[in-house]
Amino acid sequence: MSAGQIAALIAAGAFVVLVGLLAVPLIKLGRTLDEATQAIRKASAEADPLFSGANTTVTHVNAQLERLDGITANAQVVTGNVSALTSLFTATLGGPLVRVAALSYGLSKAMRSRKRKDKASGRRPRGRRRDGNTR
Repeated sequence: MSAGQIAALIAAGAFVVLVGLLAVPLIKLGRTLDEATQAIRKASAEADPLFSGANTTVTHVNAQLERLDGITANAQVVTGNVSALTSLFTATLGGPLVRVAALSYGLSKAMRSRKRKDKASGRRPRGRRRDGNTR
């Protein structure tokens, strides 16, 4: 064997060792990619029921929101009716009631003032006898 052939054998052996060393990480990378592919398939298979449940939930929420819209509209109508009733009450009975209340307040204040004045002067209240009976 010549030196060139020995060098070629050494180079071929080194190439085999190099291919062997590079094959190990490539095999590990291939396994990692297989695991990633399986994980993606599994996640995709589990996501379908999740999306279908979310779709059902959104459908139920939309139905409840439609009911809430109806309730809100009815509450708005009731509020308008109460406002109209309050305005009507104020227009028809509010003024006279205020006058009656002011009259009763004025009369009660006048009576209290008169009683205080009678007490201060030492006179007995008008309309009463000494025995407590009214005239």
